[in-house]
Amino acid sequence: MCGRYVSTRSPEDLVQLFQVTDWRAEEVLAPSWNVAPTDEVWAVLERAARGHDGGAPRGRQLRPLRWGLVPSWAEDVKVGARMINARVETVHEKPAFRRAFLKHRCLLPADGFYEWEQVKDHGTGKVRKQPYFIHPEDDQVMALAGLYAYWRDRSVKQDDDPAAWLVTCTIITTEATDAAGRVHPRMPLALTEDHYDAWLDPHHQDPDELRALLTQPAGGHLDARPVVPAVNNVRNNGPELLEESAP
Repeated sequence: MCGRYVSTRSPEDLVQLFQVTDWRAEEVLAPSWNVAPTDEVWAVLERAARGHDGGAPRGRQLRPLRWGLVPSWAEDVKVGARMINARVETVHEKPAFRRAFLKHRCLLPADGFYEWEQVKDHGTGKVRKQPYFIHPEDDQVMALAGLYAYWRDRSVKQDDDPAAWLVTCTIITTEATDAAGRVHPRMPLALTEDHYDAWLDPHHQDPDELRALLTQPAGGHLDARPVVPAVNNVRNNGPELLEESAP
């Protein structure tokens, strides 16, 4: 799975990197070295401009979404905490994800992601979780493959009230290989720049063609290094979490 990641690029940088045409400067997220489920995260997606109907021209948006997909039919937002990942092998079939896979795809910019390995402490003999930071060897931004969904809060009466809608997202995962596979059996999927347009186009709805666009982050050229155990606590945040630590 992908349960924690790093996202420190500024929105101004992301607008340039992903050729965004619609970003509201008042929407700001702080850099995070410990993005956790239910956090707000940056997402790139294509929709009609906000405040316009579906007939308006599409634009490429950068906007914050909550990590943990809440399907439109869910009775409670709490379900999102269990839907932070969607398996690529079944994403087109699962009721929670299949509509989003066809119509609501996005990119989730990331510097890298964390995975944990069970290791035995030679001093105490106890088993502990050793975190690893897995990132592109060239430190380029990763465009993780994501899905998003709208959820209507029925306690808010007016449809045009921003509080009536919650927009959430999930990360698509696959079997891990290379550096990530040595640490954990699953890893997030990503898109290369030449596939951004096809992935984000909501009119592109062939499941096999969509899955063919997905690839390993950085083409599999990943580096995995052990980092300090402070990252295990979601309340900890800061660049010091990326400091290398002996496994």
